[in-house]
Amino acid sequence: MPFANYKLPQASLPTVQKEDLIHKTTELMVSYLGKVVRLTTMVLIEEVPDGGYGRADEVFVMPEEYRAKG
Repeated sequence: MPFANYKLPQASLPTVQKEDLIHKTTELMVSYLGKVVRLTTMVLIEEVPDGGYGRADEVFVMPEEYRAKG
């Protein structure tokens, strides 16, 4: 069973884009492993709240203009 796990900043993608990411990830797995994996491919999108991660020794808070609308 293929498993893909994405960790994204909270509210960075609207639901429709998350659905697209799931579909495209499934298609990617099928393109590598064959049709047999379509029904068992698991895609998990985890949203990490502001302050829950960092880079270069700085805690990350996503700017409002980059948050998903609607």
